[in-house]
Parts: sequence; structure tokens; C-alpha cells
Amino acid sequence: MKNAFRIATLAAAISLSGPALASLAYVSNEKDDTISVIDTETHEVVDTIEVGARPRGILLSKDHTRLFICASDDDTVQVLDLATRKIIDTLPSGEDPEQFALHPNNRHLYIANEDDAIVTVVDVETKDVLAQIDVGVEPEGMAVSPDGKWAVNTSETSSMLHWINTETFEIEKNTVVGQRPRHVEFTRDSKIAWASAEIGGTVHIYDVDTIEEIQQIEFKIKGVPQDQVQPVGIELTSDGKYAFVALGPSNHVAVVDAQTYEVLDYLLVGARVWQLDLDKDEKYLYTTNGVSSDVSVIDVEDLKVIKSIKVGRFPWGVVIDPTS
Repeated sequence: MKNAFRIATLAAAISLSGPALASLAYVSNEKDDTISVIDTETHEVVDTIEVGARPRGILLSKDHTRLFICASDDDTVQVLDLATRKIIDTLPSGEDPEQFALHPNNRHLYIANEDDAIVTVVDVETKDVLAQIDVGVEPEGMAVSPDGKWAVNTSETSSMLHWINTETFEIEKNTVVGQRPRHVEFTRDSKIAWASAEIGGTVHIYDVDTIEEIQQIEFKIKGVPQDQVQPVGIELTSDGKYAFVALGPSNHVAVVDAQTYEVLDYLLVGARVWQLDLDKDEKYLYTTNGVSSDVSVIDVEDLKVIKSIKVGRFPWGVVIDPTS
């Protein structure tokens, strides 16, 4: 009787617990001033959230309770509470924030201010501006290494990477890259940094310890004019197997062997692919396609596009909450 009671109790608990929730993808739509929310199990839009003017860069807090949004035309960073899906705060940001990166301490937010040629560092808890760092012309890309030692900014017109010491908020080194650098992505161990050069049509690989370039990758897509092959967003798998590179108006994502740096394939997605993110199991890769106003879903194992999801106008950024 005791065993029967235990089995019945366990069955009831399982029934009450319900199915596991899928993770959610958040997509910024810069022409609609909205965030689209996508269920990553059904690949359907489940909500649309109104936010500030021209949202572009978006990222999650380290505890996955808040979404930070660059409302570029409002010259502010908005804070969205993910539980209520309401804007609960704004942060000082400088003019025209486009991309940003959050330090592993979950407090120091590094914001690229394109019109001011500075990087603004804000404490997201106190809202204090900790530093304003002069960088090159038209700063856009922003990344912080997982170990928290480096913040790297890209300046588009200066074609440089600025390596910022996160303890002193000072630039330790400037490195020249291809024309119009747009994005930086660190490997999980913080040893390697990938930087895309949009007009240069290249991706540059850096050894972080020496801050020296160790590899340059070029892309050539059959039937696509070379001036349309414009690398922007980069996403790395956690196992170190693949790097995915969004190639802008070429409408393709490059699949790169992250160990040998060989380009393995090009996947046709929507028009003007910009940014990308992997879901929590790294089973699917989501890409934002600005001109076609949709999100492409790529099966990572098969390296095939399996679905297109219509979102708002000119989707720019995408981030997936692994805990939802």
C-alpha cells in the first residue's frame, strides 16, 4: 500500500508540473520600435512589446531577469523586466547607443556611442556613469571577454579595435583591422577574439594574450557580387566546432570551422542578415534579416535553414533566454 501511495503521489506531482517551457528569443525591430518574442519550440511569435525609438542592440542580464535595449534614437538604454514584459527603467548612455556589452559582474555596461566617438561605462544598479572613454570615429561593436579582463570596441570609420582594460577603463592597445569593423565575439575561454569587417569583407582572429592577429578569413559566394559579402554578426558554438558569420546583403550565413578557420559552407537566409544567436541547447541558430523583416531558423546539426519567421520591420538584434 505504501508503494502504491508513493507511485500515485509521484504521478500527481508530474501531472501538476506540466510540460517544460521552451526558451524565448527576443528580436529588436528597429523600424517598428518593438521587440518580437519567439517561442523556440514552436518557432512562432508569441508576443510583441513596444519599446523606445529604433531599438538595435539587445542583451540579457546575467541572471536572465532583465533585457537591456539600445533605444538609439532616444539616446538611452532601456531596461525591460522579463517577468512583466514592461520597461522598468532607463540608463544614461550617451548619444546614439548601438551596441553594448555587460561585464560578468552583471553591473558594468559598456556602451558604444556612435555619434560621440566614446564608450560609456554605466553601473546598471546605481545608474552612475563610471567612465567615458575616447575611441575612434563611429564606434559600434562592443564585447567583454568572459573572464572580464577586456572590453573591446570597434570604430567603423577608423577601422580599429580598441582594447580597454576593465579595471582601469583605459585603452591598452589599438589594432587596425579591415574596413568598417562591426562586431567582436570572444571564445568561451577568453583566449581568442573574432572581429568582423563589413566593407573589408573579412573576419579577423586575435590571440587575446598577445593581442596579435593570427588569422584572416575571406568569403566568396558563387553568384554573389563581392561587394555584397559584408560580415557583421558572429556566433560561436560552445564546443568550439563552428563559427557562424552573418554576411549582410549577400543574404548568406557562412559556416566556419572554428579550429582550422576554413569556410565550410554558405547558407541562404533572408535579406540583409545582420545578427544571430543560438538557442539554449545550440540545436537552432536564429538570424535577423533586416530587409525581408524575418528571422531564419537554422538546424545546427544538419546545417540547413528549416523555417522563416515573420517579425517586425527591420529586425536588428536577437538574444535567446536560456532559462525561460
